[in-house]
Amino acid sequence: MSGYPGYNSGRYGPPQPQYHQQPQGNYYPPQPSYGGGGGYPQGQPSPQPPYGYHQQPPQQQYYQQPPPQQQQQQQQYGGYHQQPPQPNYGSRPGGGNPPPPPTAPQQFGHGAPNSYNFRYSNCTGRRKALLIGINYFNQRGQLRGCINDVRNMTAYLSEHFGYKREDMVILTDDQQNPMSQPSKQNILRAMHWLVKDARPNDSLFFHYSGHGGQTKDLDGDEDDGYDEVIYPVDFRQTGHITDDEMHRIMVHPLSAGVRLTAIFDSCHSGTALDLPYIYSTQGILKEPNLAKEAGQGLLSVISSYSQGDLGGVASNIFGFIKKAANGDEARDRAMRTKTSPADVIMWSGSKDDQTSADATIASQATGAMSWAFVSALKKSPQQSYVQLLNSIRDELATRYTQKPQLSCSHPLDTNLLFVM
Repeated sequence: MSGYPGYNSGRYGPPQPQYHQQPQGNYYPPQPSYGGGGGYPQGQPSPQPPYGYHQQPPQQQYYQQPPPQQQQQQQQYGGYHQQPPQPNYGSRPGGGNPPPPPTAPQQFGHGAPNSYNFRYSNCTGRRKALLIGINYFNQRGQLRGCINDVRNMTAYLSEHFGYKREDMVILTDDQQNPMSQPSKQNILRAMHWLVKDARPNDSLFFHYSGHGGQTKDLDGDEDDGYDEVIYPVDFRQTGHITDDEMHRIMVHPLSAGVRLTAIFDSCHSGTALDLPYIYSTQGILKEPNLAKEAGQGLLSVISSYSQGDLGGVASNIFGFIKKAANGDEARDRAMRTKTSPADVIMWSGSKDDQTSADATIASQATGAMSWAFVSALKKSPQQSYVQLLNSIRDELATRYTQKPQLSCSHPLDTNLLFVM
């Protein structure tokens, strides 16, 4: 499927087949396993994808035409033993106090059924994280910085947001344990684990750094005609993972008030979780997925966007549901628009038609988006969503052309304090 944008440029175009070779070197990082190390409870079976543990996932189509091969670089993990400080709602440097998220249920907008609302998470509950980094060792299109991204993000989550190592699952392709390899089966299994038994005010975190791409949309839910996909290390044997599948596993099951924060540092990742609300650096709602909305016959075509302060964005979104039935049927129809009563936030490394950069910063190979996200928050921890989006873009602006995006499962007041 040649001809898609980004095949011959950028960092995270589609990779080449897995050759089952391991990286060189004698040092391997601590290895989370499904028997009790790093995330999965000891003595309990790991959560299963719909097709079962021993059954092969369904086959899918693959890309050809890879990006150029890059130099292999071995990664090593640091420690995660520092006691993390607790998040707070203090003032941020430079003045201004973004307000914390409200606790009351929030309405989606005019026309939505009264029974269908969403709730922000205050992120004071349990914390779980799934981090995936794939360098595609000894393959054409090999990357250098993805495992470093996972290492750096793991340390940052532990030190600044209270995530414990035992509540994380880390999948990277430099690990010897087969259950810690970022295969398709392991990734899907870990996605199910991440959202299992989630409760209101829990904070879930998903990070993917690796190859991304696009494939022909078969269900008509994409306005550009393509589904966004990510590539497991064994994609040639088992296929890619589409945005539809990731949404079904990680977004659809979540109840109101559960936070899922997702970061995709990959090409064509602007809508990698299929979230319908997308925001610009000015905090203006933009690029609503009209194929999802109009295609389902539920939402009006949004021809203009609310301007200025997003504090009242929920009330400014007009005609949310064009034709709604009553009661449960209306709520079910609203859910089919890919909205969610949960609090799902996604930061992506580029728009759907852009590539993402494999960078070298401070002599370390890293993904530009992962680096910018951590750098922006370290410089100013207390930021609103729109301030943080601007900060991330400012970090990238002097080096890269990619434009990261912020998307959400519900109308987002981007002036609220970003919590995680």
